[in-house]
Amino acid sequence: MPALSASTTALVLIDLQKGIVGTPTEPYSGSEVLARGRQLARLFRAAGAPVILVNVAFSADRGDALKAPVDQPMRVPPGGFPEDWADLADELAEPSDLRVTKHQWGAFYGTELDLQLRRRGITTVVIGGIATNIGVESTARAAHEHGYAVVLVEDACAGRATDMHAFAFQRIFPLLARVTKADDIVLQP
Repeated sequence: MPALSASTTALVLIDLQKGIVGTPTEPYSGSEVLARGRQLARLFRAAGAPVILVNVAFSADRGDALKAPVDQPMRVPPGGFPEDWADLADELAEPSDLRVTKHQWGAFYGTELDLQLRRRGITTVVIGGIATNIGVESTARAAHEHGYAVVLVEDACAGRATDMHAFAFQRIFPLLARVTKADDIVLQP
């Protein structure tokens, strides 16, 4: 992977929040993905490149949640999500980070992510998070469609099943991004 320019590259971490990091994921655990997300965030901050932390959250009445008919609707636990469900995972955020809250799978639609990236002169986004085939894939596809160069960090992502994660990284992501590992990300001034 060639070095990325710190002045035009941002890190976008998807749904590394308390209610999601602890759920079962494959091929990496939520704690492994979180550790790699923290590693990448430190690298980007040290280079002066933006770190954008995306979480998913809904109003108490879920009035802002999508309501389109689907065969497998999102399951809400009896009594609703725990109070800290949407809070970012501990020791992830720093005051300099940008935060984006989404109300659907992808981080572009209905948020100011694109505006924040463009105003900072960002042309490349490096993406990691949970879940590979949900928030990560939706955000990567939208980033590609918005004209950003996309880099997906395989070992900084996890999905609900290993085969689904592998399919995305082997068959889908190479068509819209460059695929790499966390240790191979290098930023230059």
